[in-house]
Amino acid sequence: MAGRECYHCKQWVQPGEEHDCWTTSEAALTAELSDDLREAWERLRETAADFGHQRIYASHHSIMFSRKSCYFFVRPKAKYLELCVFLGRPVNAPQMRRVDRISTSKIAHTLRIVHRDEVEAPITDWLREAYEREDAKKVTPRGARPSGRPPKRATRGTTSRSARRRQAPRKRR
Repeated sequence: MAGRECYHCKQWVQPGEEHDCWTTSEAALTAELSDDLREAWERLRETAADFGHQRIYASHHSIMFSRKSCYFFVRPKAKYLELCVFLGRPVNAPQMRRVDRISTSKIAHTLRIVHRDEVEAPITDWLREAYEREDAKKVTPRGARPSGRPPKRATRGTTSRSARRRQAPRKRR
């Protein structure tokens, strides 16, 4: 009885047999969806695909939509589609189940879709905003630091080394 059970997918793997339970496809993830959820998924995918050039791929339990980085993903569940959209600002709306800051510039918004009719404004507007967010350049006001922190202030009477080099030498008495 040689072989082993895969820790992740619980499938029995024979010795020497190739096994990669992490690789999946859109079809595999959406195969068991109900008719309402399948229609919602198809409308969601069409809407996102119409935005422009992007990469759509399956990864483990999710279907990812990305340009330079992932701007939203969908996790198909038995009773709903879990949608996670990455925006640069927090959105306070009744559709939002959860809002988490995941970095200094990205905020993850999680919501659920159960019917095709839900894939319309404002959800499609948020998807487009996330898609176009990659195009927006970070503009920093003059004198501001890119990190968002205020510049360090010198204490009174002190100058930086480079400022001292630029100053004229002091006259001695």
